Amino acid sequence: MSLNRSSLFLYFAWLVAVIATLGSLYFSEIRLFQPCVLCWYQRIAMYPLSLILGIAAFTGEIKITKYVLPISIIGGLISLYHYLLEKVPGFATIKPCSQGIPCDVAWINWFGFITIPFLALTAFVLITVFLLIGRNSK
Repeated sequence: MSLNRSSLFLYFAWLVAVIATLGSLYFSEIRLFQPCVLCWYQRIAMYPLSLILGIAAFTGEIKITKYVLPISIIGGLISLYHYLLEKVPGFATIKPCSQGIPCDVAWINWFGFITIPFLALTAFVLITVFLLIGRNSK
């Protein structure tokens, strides 16, 4: 297996997905933060990326981008919406989590803006960027 630029960016995307997956498991299983509905949707998007991107990176299959890119973009949009619920007062009237764990509670708030949905959004953006760069690299 030769490592070309496209495969390298697949590895970067896979690494980000694995770190995000392990981070979410750390927050829920070690820190015992209960995930809300939107957190679960973000996990539904991120966890398969860890597996699919790992297999694609190992085999050098850059064509997988057209299948995983929509998952990453949708996950990023959910993360952005979740982050806006936490940080923008106008979004507070929208209640996607009407029962159970509230979606507008920030379990962490590092530096006044880094929350769990922000971390997820950052991961989805990085994965999307790496996939797009890798797809256009030869």
